[in-house]
Amino acid sequence: MKVDYANLQQQYQKYKKEIDAALQAVLGESKYIMGPQVKTLEERLAAFSGASYCISCSSGTDALELALLALDIGAGDEVITSPFTFIATAEMIAHVGARPVFVDIDPDTYNMDTSRIRDAVTTQTRAIIPVSLYGQPADMDGVNAVAEDYGLPVIEDAAQSFGALFRDNMSCNLSTIGCTSFFPAKPLGCYGDGGAVFTSDQKLAGKIASLRLHGQGERYQHNYLGVGARMDTLQAAVLLAKLPHYPDEIHRRQAAAQRYTKLLHDKVKTPAVKGDRTSVWAQYSIRLKGRDALREHLIHAGIPTAVHYPRPLHLQACFQYLGYGPGDFPVAEQVSKEILSLPMNAFLTEAEIDFVAREVKKGIRNKRANK
Repeated sequence: MKVDYANLQQQYQKYKKEIDAALQAVLGESKYIMGPQVKTLEERLAAFSGASYCISCSSGTDALELALLALDIGAGDEVITSPFTFIATAEMIAHVGARPVFVDIDPDTYNMDTSRIRDAVTTQTRAIIPVSLYGQPADMDGVNAVAEDYGLPVIEDAAQSFGALFRDNMSCNLSTIGCTSFFPAKPLGCYGDGGAVFTSDQKLAGKIASLRLHGQGERYQHNYLGVGARMDTLQAAVLLAKLPHYPDEIHRRQAAAQRYTKLLHDKVKTPAVKGDRTSVWAQYSIRLKGRDALREHLIHAGIPTAVHYPRPLHLQACFQYLGYGPGDFPVAEQVSKEILSLPMNAFLTEAEIDFVAREVKKGIRNKRANK
């Protein structure tokens, strides 16, 4: 049996009629940039999230940059974030001229360990960016409490968690600003790059919308130094076609995760979702020593895997100038050596999940037998 990691083709076939019609409508109108579908999408995403405003953009990475620019973060500033995530989070902090300051992660959720944030705050700290990793929001109450004490804004990097809940509030509507990604393999993905910024602050929303258009207010009148970060209309059309199905897909992902956990909980460290939140399961990531041997076994069995992430950000060559080294964030470093993501999508069958679980157990047995 071969298992598809993300099942994007199967998803397309299921919604083909709606997606094709949405794309054809854009082609017929020929309004490829900021067409009417973009505004409609923003309204529906805002309603879905509970945030007052949604500003779509060209990627999740650009969403982070827009948020930082809107808060006037730049040279000489520090922004606290996680060392265990995709590079875009810290990369955008550095791109605006600020300094990423890392805080180690919780060993169970792999999100930022909120008990360590206060120790990282300095007089130069200007914001906190928690990452809602693998589909589960970070401890946003803990993050927001620290931020309130120091008068700091919070930007939730929700690139992997759009649709998840924290205490009955939606990810992207848990802090000053929320940012997400619609990269094709995300739980809600388009057919190229796409992203969005969410806020309930009217002034920030207006500034972000301007920054997305090169800082433009009226045409050719520029109030800020912005960027070109518009979402194209074709991507908005795809997301509009997919969005009505998204709640059902979240439910299917949660069911798949529950089945994985039931089958694997006594063999590996399975993901832990805190009781005050939900996950949309952008990944289903297990932990075990000897990860690479198991990964090789699964590949030979026709099961694709991924490692999110094999090297923490503080050990990346591009961040050497920050002065961090091995041992500075031991939990992130240990997890990076043991984490392994199994196939996860809304279209996994029970038979496929059972097959993956059997091969995981078989691979573990083989590893032990060969010691």
